[in-house]
Amino acid sequence: MPAALLLAAPVGLAASGALLEVTRCDDGAVLFSRAVSGGDRWCMAWNHSVAGFTVRDCYAYLDARMVLEYSVQPDFAAGLGHAPGRGRLTGDVAGGYRIEGIDEPVPGNGYLLRPGGATVAHRLELGGEVADLSAPAAGWRVSVHVRDTGEDHRGACP
Repeated sequence: MPAALLLAAPVGLAASGALLEVTRCDDGAVLFSRAVSGGDRWCMAWNHSVAGFTVRDCYAYLDARMVLEYSVQPDFAAGLGHAPGRGRLTGDVAGGYRIEGIDEPVPGNGYLLRPGGATVAHRLELGGEVADLSAPAAGWRVSVHVRDTGEDHRGACP
């Protein structure tokens, strides 16, 4: 997806609404912005840099918090795996692993990410929409966060 298609203004938000945003930290450019409400879900997906398969960390917006719900990993390659006491390890229909019930609130409703290049292909998946983060920000620090519409997005990158 061309970077120009990632820039989109949220439509029809109430003053108390929330936005899921991806902001490039070097210049404050908003790469992705969509309204979210209670119960909305999305995943951050990428191709493992060594094994090449797709990994997904999936989130929900619950009680005004960004919450990591589960992770899908086709294999426990370098850097992946299950930490005992952090969710339940189950099988996945595709033959890999799914770590269910992580249910961890994300501190500050966001995190920093450095998207990989084209082969890693970091992408945000929300409601059938896929936003390529690697094309506009490979190697750059970005903030993935949920914020109130009244907050300034520039505070997302410390």
